Amino acid sequence: MDVRQLEYFLAVVDHGGFNRAAAALFIAQPSLSQAIRQLEKDLGNPLFHRIGRRVVLTEAGNALIGPARQAVRSLEVARESVSAARGMRTGRVTIASMPSPAVEPLSSMIHAFAGRHPGVEVVLKDAPVPEAVVDAVRQGVTELGLLSATDPPATSEVDVHLVEEQRLVLISPPDGPFSAGPPLPRERLAGQRLIVGERGTAIRRLVEEIRASGVDLSIAVQTEHREAILPLVLKGVGVGVLAEAWRPLALRAGAVVLDLDPPASIRLCMVSRKGWLSPAAGEFLATALAVDPAARSYR
Repeated sequence: MDVRQLEYFLAVVDHGGFNRAAAALFIAQPSLSQAIRQLEKDLGNPLFHRIGRRVVLTEAGNALIGPARQAVRSLEVARESVSAARGMRTGRVTIASMPSPAVEPLSSMIHAFAGRHPGVEVVLKDAPVPEAVVDAVRQGVTELGLLSATDPPATSEVDVHLVEEQRLVLISPPDGPFSAGPPLPRERLAGQRLIVGERGTAIRRLVEEIRASGVDLSIAVQTEHREAILPLVLKGVGVGVLAEAWRPLALRAGAVVLDLDPPASIRLCMVSRKGWLSPAAGEFLATALAVDPAARSYR
């Protein structure tokens, strides 16, 4: 077994088949198949069920994913550490982020990091809910993650670093039922149609809490695309609840933005994998935790 075989195995997993994996790796499909067969021979177990052109992971294949990612990532860390000994001119850091934190504070974190290390590539991967961020870091898909939740995740599998708290705000269309002013009592949402995100997010949990308190509101749209909430609000489909990070964009677009009474907030956390981090990831984490919230443009 060698790292190249593990990289090929993960490519098949990530791209969902041999043909797409071979294209992504820029190798011939027969060469990829031969490498996987040799890996299966070395391990003494089949890793995929071949069903026509489809492949499905076996139990052994599922068990290999985590260790394979860790092995490949450890080699990458070793290479990057050697390169960084002469100064961190190049490299790559991968980050899984939920949509709202990607607006802010992640944009400020990247701005600060890129100013210090312009030659390092930052790769962002989408993760819709906190569990997806933790899983991406735990499984080695990314080294770092950024999530928002009512409470930081309780897990010993990754390191969790509290960054800040953000308020949740109500976004209303300019010609809608609300006008700019003091914080809006939650009971005034009675009769409103809301645009909400998927279950498992802090924003969706707040909406469910308001409904459970006896406020008669309805859900107009449920979307997994957080970036669609503001456009839907502006078109008058309903009102929405978003994180404070969306306030400047909403105001520039002409929406009405109101705090809620009583207020609600979410905690933003950076997540890092256990063990060593690559020099780029370690530097990004240090930079991210040092960014002053008061200096961010949306405040």
